Amino acid sequence: MHYAHLGRSGLLVSKICLGTMNFGEYTSENDSFKIMDKALELGVNFFDTANVYGGKLGPGTTENIVGKWLELTKNRDKIVLATKVYNKMGDKVNDSKLSAYHIRKACEDSLRRLKTDHIDLYQMHHIDRETPWDEIWQAMELLVREGKVIYIGSSNFAAWNIVEANYIAEKRNFLGLVSEQSIYSLRNRNIELEVIPACRAMGVGLIPWSPIGGGILAGLSDKIKDGQRRSREPLQRSAERLRPQIEAYEKLCKEINHNPADVALAWMLHNPVITSPIVGPRTIEQFIQNTAAADIKLSADAMKRLDEIWPGPGNQAPEAYAW
Repeated sequence: MHYAHLGRSGLLVSKICLGTMNFGEYTSENDSFKIMDKALELGVNFFDTANVYGGKLGPGTTENIVGKWLELTKNRDKIVLATKVYNKMGDKVNDSKLSAYHIRKACEDSLRRLKTDHIDLYQMHHIDRETPWDEIWQAMELLVREGKVIYIGSSNFAAWNIVEANYIAEKRNFLGLVSEQSIYSLRNRNIELEVIPACRAMGVGLIPWSPIGGGILAGLSDKIKDGQRRSREPLQRSAERLRPQIEAYEKLCKEINHNPADVALAWMLHNPVITSPIVGPRTIEQFIQNTAAADIKLSADAMKRLDEIWPGPGNQAPEAYAW
């Protein structure tokens, strides 16, 4: 496994991040434990979760599974543990968003579920347009001073949110954001316009989620043909709309003799702004396969053909649309 600094911080994390969103709802507790065991065996030290994960089993379910594994295995000091705050965690009026009140309570609840005394990377799951940054940073600074949180990150922020957040943090003599989680894949390259340039300028590491495009880049044609993919209408509609691109992509993957999902991850890892794409497996077999992407080096020709099949905006803003 290869490692990279988390943004401008001195923290080293694996170039593949284990996403735990499926733990509980789609992956049993026992299988989740096996995946986390295998992650450490393969050198993956970066685990990402969120307080809201759990699906139909309810918010907090996934954190509870991760916490039980940490308690049983005593592996807390072997991983960089990331979780998130923002989403609705109860029925009371202050059970969501980024007020200092909610940040404090949400952090304490996550620590309890995760059975740990600190969170390595505490991420704001969404921008809160109703809470001033001074209030947010004051709450985060307190958690850092108390040793309950080490680094702060964001998720689903626009470029100007990242810049504004770090500008205000700097005025407060606070480190600010060291990472941003954004949706990004060959299929969806919108953040190349502004978010990626902002991350590069601010020293913010990018942690892409949905790096295989919701399954579109995972060898979809063969899975549908073999009956492995459960019927999901939005995915089927996307597959039909993108059929020429999917077929060209999967043909290229066969030519270079790599699994389509691994090619999607390897393409992403060629960008130095990207710290670690999030792989969210349902099975241990999926996870083992995807970790191979960290060792794949794509040729200049393959990178060029991928750009032709899945074109991005062509440049950052404003060059991409102004001239």
